Amino acid sequence: MEKEMICIMCPRGCTLHVSPSLHVTGNFCPRGKTYAIEEMTHPVRILTTTVKTNHALHPRLPVKTSAGIPKDMIGPAMSQVNHITIKGPIHIGDVIIKDIYPGVNVIATASL
Repeated sequence: MEKEMICIMCPRGCTLHVSPSLHVTGNFCPRGKTYAIEEMTHPVRILTTTVKTNHALHPRLPVKTSAGIPKDMIGPAMSQVNHITIKGPIHIGDVIIKDIYPGVNVIATASL
């Protein structure tokens, strides 16, 4: 069965059609084909969330993963994030959790 998806690699937003044999049509550029195949074989996402802090005025700090992690690892990653409380000072880009997935860190996206 063919799968339809919208490419997010550029603002054009091509409608891609992917066959079970991973034949991609509808892409305007080569990035669409790469995106569709990766999305069908190994989908990854950047995890954006917040972590608890011990700071009274700012009880949550926004964070994100430094790269995409497999979609099936989002739940386990959130379990790790939800069980920590951080202390300041923290600066944008500081590593909050090292190697939440091999080679991927959770980093601060704001300062505390």
